[in-house]
Amino acid sequence: MSTVDTAANSRRVAVVGGGVLGMVLGLRLAQAGHRPVVYEAGPGFGGLASADRIGAYTWDRFYHVILMSDRRLRSLLREVGLESALKWSTTKTGFFVDESFHYLSTALDFLRFPPIGLVDKARLGATILRAATIRNWRPLEEETAIEWLTRWSGQRVVDRLWKPLLRAKLGANDELVSAAFIWAIIARMYGARKTEAKKEMFGYVEGGYAAILAALERYSREQGVELIASAPVREVRSSPDGPGVCLETTGGAVERFDAAVLTLPCPLVVTTCPQLTAAERKRHESVVYQGMICASMLTKTPLSDCYITNLTDERLPFTAVIEMTALVDRQRFDGKSLIYLPRYVRQDDPAWDQSDDAIQASFLDALTRVHPRFDRGDVSAFQIARARHVLALSTLNYSRDSMPEWKTTVPGVYVANSAQIANGTLNVNETLGVVERILPSILQDLPQARREAA
Repeated sequence: MSTVDTAANSRRVAVVGGGVLGMVLGLRLAQAGHRPVVYEAGPGFGGLASADRIGAYTWDRFYHVILMSDRRLRSLLREVGLESALKWSTTKTGFFVDESFHYLSTALDFLRFPPIGLVDKARLGATILRAATIRNWRPLEEETAIEWLTRWSGQRVVDRLWKPLLRAKLGANDELVSAAFIWAIIARMYGARKTEAKKEMFGYVEGGYAAILAALERYSREQGVELIASAPVREVRSSPDGPGVCLETTGGAVERFDAAVLTLPCPLVVTTCPQLTAAERKRHESVVYQGMICASMLTKTPLSDCYITNLTDERLPFTAVIEMTALVDRQRFDGKSLIYLPRYVRQDDPAWDQSDDAIQASFLDALTRVHPRFDRGDVSAFQIARARHVLALSTLNYSRDSMPEWKTTVPGVYVANSAQIANGTLNVNETLGVVERILPSILQDLPQARREAA
């Protein structure tokens, strides 16, 4: 085989948004022989996966874990040279319900779980097994999650368990999501369990996502990707003087590209590409986003030995307690415990206007309810991270009515974002799936830049 010189077919492609999705899309375009330029509005790359300082340490702004079933992410880690840095551990799950803490990690824990009786437990188990065996999720888009869960688990289990959990994750949006949403969550978490032991296996990379993003950035540059941070893009539109697109940054600089891919949340796609048709704008604007306000804190001692404690009391201002150091070695933080307190909120939630100090006070007050032995004096660092567009909700008939098309009516402009995860869960592995699904179609539109011929 000999490589045919097709450099003349190489195309300059702008990727707007430097999250993991945008970075990996740029990488794959470069590996296909094109010349991608990734624009990121913030000072660093990674988006929701980016890291921050908490106290004297650097770790993820929002909590992330890697599952055994995350094949795309694990493959990427292998590609960028981080496979050996991946650590695995069994974890425990807790539930705080009726002002009491309960383990729910093993079959025995499940049988002892007091909020529901044996018959209801059997129905709950059947629901989880049913979700784990479904392969065609599209029919699930036709009924709400609560309707589907009621049919399989029964009203008591929905009232005592499922509905509080949905409210904790979705707030007032709990009745909007389709059954595909809960199916996706159950299927992914079921895949976290080792087949032979049925234990939850979670993983992380030594150094957290800061290490992953640094390796991905270095590898991408080596592969020919141009990465530009602190470069917000104001507008992308078709070129007025021939094929291609014009990209204008907020600083007023205008660059011409053969094509552009917007990896932004749907509301920003609409404002960035003003030439979209009314129908396209309506589709993007119909996507319902859930936001997140997440506290991270360092304490002298752990709260529990659970990675996650699910909370079913909607009066609590956060929706779970995530003890990252139940997974990550506490010595990474000099013996301290790293804990996340997430709150999923609607776009119109008053919490967006609360000060960090007010949120901290309410969170710490509530934490003493969940863990009465918690001592505020043990907290050595506490900070708040906010993100408006975290999760595009899988509403009824989402893939048919709301999910954005990858190709727009503006010549040379494409969309690739997490709203194209049709089944409703959001994690890094699924965002890589968006790249995997959309890239072949984008490359088909572009001239073939690199091929081999006999």
